[in-house]
Amino acid sequence: MPTDPSSPPPSIHPEIGTALKTLRRQAGWSLDEAARHTGVSKAMLGQIERGESSPTVATLWKLAGGFRTSISAFLDAAADAGGDALPLPARVRAGDMRSRPAADRMLIAPLFAYHPRFGFEMLELTLLPGYERLSEPHAPGVVEHVMAIRGSVEVLCDGAWQRLEEGDALRFAADLPHGYRNAGDAPAVFHNLIHYPPGYRPADG
Repeated sequence: MPTDPSSPPPSIHPEIGTALKTLRRQAGWSLDEAARHTGVSKAMLGQIERGESSPTVATLWKLAGGFRTSISAFLDAAADAGGDALPLPARVRAGDMRSRPAADRMLIAPLFAYHPRFGFEMLELTLLPGYERLSEPHAPGVVEHVMAIRGSVEVLCDGAWQRLEEGDALRFAADLPHGYRNAGDAPAVFHNLIHYPPGYRPADG
């Protein structure tokens, strides 16, 4: 059954800690090195790995950027899979996967995790009323495609906020500062397809 966006979030997401530990070991980084690369404190990284704390979406983006991986790598067990071992067709139900990290007002569901065969990941994002998120630039060449599904969402790109109503779509360079906000009084839902440049392999770090 789909998750009610207004319901309290689960406090812990152990799969995120497991993914973080795996990525850190693959990179050969200590917690100190991971903290330098991601901008997330060593103490917080340790808490996430031990399953004592769940990161906000903002922290997840920092982790993904520092490890040069997709955000779906922390949310979907199939993320960053290589080769052609990919089941087709693939059907998803966003409500069954929706996740809300603790202390955040953005819900996130990985509709299609990143796969090098396609070069993109597709997320469903829900912004609760009053939420604003300013995002650091992603890796060079990364492009985002935002499509408003329910309610209205404002997107910051090229230094200006652009309002998207239901059915509107916007493509922009995500290797520049950008952001999202919901100035309304109801949840805003949008799909975000993040495309990585040819030859870019997030897991290579």
